[in-house]
Amino acid sequence: MLLPTLFCKDGPGSRSRALELLEKVGISDRADAYPRTLSSGEMKRVAIARALINGPSLLIADEPTGDLDVDTEYEIMELFRQLNREGTTIVMVTHNPDLVSYGTQTYHMDKGKIEKRPKASSVATRGSRKDTHLKPSDLP
Repeated sequence: MLLPTLFCKDGPGSRSRALELLEKVGISDRADAYPRTLSSGEMKRVAIARALINGPSLLIADEPTGDLDVDTEYEIMELFRQLNREGTTIVMVTHNPDLVSYGTQTYHMDKGKIEKRPKASSVATRGSRKDTHLKPSDLP
């Protein structure tokens, strides 16, 4: 977890910063676990924490919630929303239509063509994937 901090111009990060981020992604209790003992969802959350450890101004997230359960997905998206409010630009790629509403700008790619879409009108709520299933044709 601390390896990315070695490349930071401001010097190595601290274990306390790593623990703070692991807490934010919900796995601080696994801080001393070996990678081979982590589930795929836990590994995904460690990857998110590692990406945030140096406080980037730009975060590129490719399917950041792909291996996560609905509740954890909601928590990660709320974390991303908070980071965005604090000034981090987040570029997220996803196949999950339920996450589209979190974006401030939305683009759709089909057959190599990218088109801007209007902002989704509502934000997903905890458990919304259980209650509603959107098809790509349902999107604006």
